[in-house]
Amino acid sequence: MEPPEDMASLSEFDSLAGSIPATKVEITVSCRNLLDKDMFSKSDPLCVMYTQGMENKQWREFGRTEVIDNTLNPDFVRKFIVDYFFEEKQNLRFDLYDVDSKSPDLSKHDFLGQAFCTLGEIVGSPGSRLEKPLMIGAFSLNSRTGKPMPAVSNGSGLWMESLRTPGPEASGGVPGKKCGTIVLSAEELSNCRDVATMQFCANKLDKKDFFGKSDPFLVFYRSNEDGTFTICHKTEVMKNTLNPVWQTFSIPVRALCNGDYDRTIKVEVYDWDRDGSHDFIGEFTTSYRELARGQSQFNIYEVVNPKKKMKKKKYVNSGTVTLLSFAVESECTFLDYIKGGTQINFTVAIDFTASNGNPSQSTSLHYMSPYQLNAYALALTAVGEIIQHYDSDKMFPALGFGAKLPPDGRVSHEFPLNGNQENPSCCGIDGILEAYHRSLRTVQLYGPTNFAPVVTHVARNAAAVQDGSQYSVLLIITDGVISDMAQTKEAIVNAAKLPMSIIIIGVGQAEFDAMVELDGDDVRISSRGKLAERDIVQFVPFRDYVDRTGNHVLSMARLARDVLAEIPDQLVSYMKAQGIRPRPPPAAPEHSAPQSPARTPPASPMHTNI
Repeated sequence: MEPPEDMASLSEFDSLAGSIPATKVEITVSCRNLLDKDMFSKSDPLCVMYTQGMENKQWREFGRTEVIDNTLNPDFVRKFIVDYFFEEKQNLRFDLYDVDSKSPDLSKHDFLGQAFCTLGEIVGSPGSRLEKPLMIGAFSLNSRTGKPMPAVSNGSGLWMESLRTPGPEASGGVPGKKCGTIVLSAEELSNCRDVATMQFCANKLDKKDFFGKSDPFLVFYRSNEDGTFTICHKTEVMKNTLNPVWQTFSIPVRALCNGDYDRTIKVEVYDWDRDGSHDFIGEFTTSYRELARGQSQFNIYEVVNPKKKMKKKKYVNSGTVTLLSFAVESECTFLDYIKGGTQINFTVAIDFTASNGNPSQSTSLHYMSPYQLNAYALALTAVGEIIQHYDSDKMFPALGFGAKLPPDGRVSHEFPLNGNQENPSCCGIDGILEAYHRSLRTVQLYGPTNFAPVVTHVARNAAAVQDGSQYSVLLIITDGVISDMAQTKEAIVNAAKLPMSIIIIGVGQAEFDAMVELDGDDVRISSRGKLAERDIVQFVPFRDYVDRTGNHVLSMARLARDVLAEIPDQLVSYMKAQGIRPRPPPAAPEHSAPQSPARTPPASPMHTNI
């Protein structure tokens, strides 16, 4: 098991909600005695949290924890950060899976059980700590994989009658069977925006491996008011050494101590074992105030194993851990850069390949109905109407790919929808839609589906201005399987070091497995052995947002929110990596040109949470 990365914030903004949240709450998830689904090892659990809509009562995925290998008692590091409304019943659902592959498709993994509760239930429990049994309730079999899928409650605790319940042999348990316990803890977050960056080393740790030395890693916990501890960070594993030097890491101060500088921080040292039964080496305690002193004699800690200390009279310690460096800086947010003058340049690229179908026929994804927008136009409008407000001139380049162009019928994968090779920009979202409809009447849909040319086109523009005053966002809307995967991956890896993000929306019923690979949420993409510096791609299938009731306003609002959710973090991660800090807001923005953010020397990489 590679211990998971720092705490990642998963936050959700509902633009349709009128209430103002009372506060932000961080939910920590642990489980005990999960079902063991693996034959030769323990389960590799993942927790998925869902929230329920107020109006339609539909469950929507809110976020996922990391996967922890070989354990039935996981303490997940990745948290869920949610807005807390005292006056609302905020229904939550937690589904546990045993992960069997790298696929993000939950139907391909073993379902371990689920629990329902409300956010108020967690917050109102003693010490804001709620324990609930995980259950395998009523569920249906996935038609493709044959695996049991979790049930969906209607919010009142009743199972939907439409779901059939297979026998015990299908699930590894009977409906209603207890499948272990989930432990949910909630803590209100302070407004502290500081981020601490630190590095540790250790000396003369205990040898735990029979044929080698130890494989040590550190686990950090912050103390709670009731005396319990909440995990907040794990370092990487250093193989076969008793004198490890761990990599520098960054963590929000609020995650480490929630703004209370004297709150106890406990650090445990473990020897990693492949089967998940990591050997405890020892522990020590400190506080943020102590760590903030930096490298000094005050920050050399004896690692003590209490059981050894009780048994052995001559026991001194199990090694020492030393703080090598400590720095803190205020966390800059997306809005800080926008207020400082950063402009977002929006470009759209539309798939004109023949697999979309004849635009004159109603079965085509490009069909121009006089009564409603097609999927391409709906997706473009949903994203464009939000992102256009961050670009002052409202001029947006619009490109097409995969068509034969008049008059000679040459195939192009990078043609301007407005027909102007020198300036492909359209005025506003309406201008893009007008140029799109005009192109449908003049070009011949052809193929193949190549992304690399349009990615490279936008990357060229992004490379021209890297001072932080501009950030490019490319929206690709496509219906099919990508044809130039190797070239596209290379283009994305090269673009990852530029001020740029890519959104891909897949329309139609095709399989989009390749798009999921480009969306590097779980596995960062690489090309020719070179890893992308940042995750800059977000993919969603349009079909997941088609509202069966015909309410396009709500479904497109959800689509826009989900595809744009990662843009703020991606922009901030670029600025941080380049050492670019936001400028103060201009005194008179209506008369001033956008300012370039101030540049500072690059600091250690930050894991930003917005």
